[in-house]
Amino acid sequence: MSAADQDTGPSSRGRSLPLSSLARRTRYALYQGSRVALYTLHSEAMRRMNRDLQKDLPETPKVVPDGPVPGQRRMLADIVRLFAADLKAVEDGLYPMPSDGTMSPRELLATSRAFFKDVPEVARRRATGAHQEVNEDPDGFAAALPRYYRQNFHFQTDGWLSEDSAKLYDFQVDVLFSGATAAMRRRALVPFAQILRRKDQRKIAYLDLACGTGGLLRPALTAFPRLTGTGLDLSEPYLNVAQSRLQTRRARFVTAMAETLPFADNSQDVVSCVFLFHELPPKVRRQVITEVARVLKPGGSFLFVDSLQTGDVPDYDGLLSLFPQLFHEPYYTSYLTEDLTGLCADAGLKETWMSPAFVSRVAEYRKSD
Repeated sequence: MSAADQDTGPSSRGRSLPLSSLARRTRYALYQGSRVALYTLHSEAMRRMNRDLQKDLPETPKVVPDGPVPGQRRMLADIVRLFAADLKAVEDGLYPMPSDGTMSPRELLATSRAFFKDVPEVARRRATGAHQEVNEDPDGFAAALPRYYRQNFHFQTDGWLSEDSAKLYDFQVDVLFSGATAAMRRRALVPFAQILRRKDQRKIAYLDLACGTGGLLRPALTAFPRLTGTGLDLSEPYLNVAQSRLQTRRARFVTAMAETLPFADNSQDVVSCVFLFHELPPKVRRQVITEVARVLKPGGSFLFVDSLQTGDVPDYDGLLSLFPQLFHEPYYTSYLTEDLTGLCADAGLKETWMSPAFVSRVAEYRKSD
């Protein structure tokens, strides 16, 4: 908690605290509002580009929702609720004011150009069903990766296998989720902060699975300044980008599979993963849960962030069913009905809570003492 947030006595009560709170809320609103506007503008421009591109591409099958689809007003209201919860966590001192995704004007311009350059390629793959381009001639590190991983997920160029993809991925996801992605990830920091209030940060062994470019690892190390963390991912290019963005000795990176973790039994206090499980085949999901349970210490926590599942928020069920029809997500449909609570329980991980956060679900699973 900063000095500006502390109650310094009766003379300041009712004056400095409300002013600092107002300033903080205004800064937060400007920050998130500018992000929503930026990514919404890109989404609208992409939609218009795709409409024009479809004139010269094969006709794609009509997408049909399997259930209700929320309107734009409902989705915007849920984003506002997500931001309100995010701001409350900041005001409660759980983590600092976010700065995720902040780019210089030059970086923003370069990323925006790369995004629009890739739109026609994504449209072409979607129209033709091309999702195996990265597997046509794998070389180098890619040849040793598991087959399920070597795909153009989301129809994105290079899949997970290039630094160009890594530098563009977070921007693409934010366009999809109207700038709310980082706030959804940060919901995992709420139980994390509660865990660390009971422990010495310096003695915590923390592992982030499928860390990608550091979307959760970076804010975790920022929020908890004495914490060290290990980011694990299968993609060397994504880890290279993560390392360039997290230039701190408190982060280390390991290239490995989540289903065969290179860590000893009972060695980790906290394991996290964000948007991993919906991109795993059912068999591999079970292997990952078994591995998480193996490496967690008794009493340790598994912090989980991923897509909503069918029934979590019934008004979103139809929207969830559209996602695998619009993007190459071969394992998403099976994820929607996967009994994660049961699978974790079978591995000795008890769900202590679960909460929806816009289009994601956030949960904590704890290993028995």
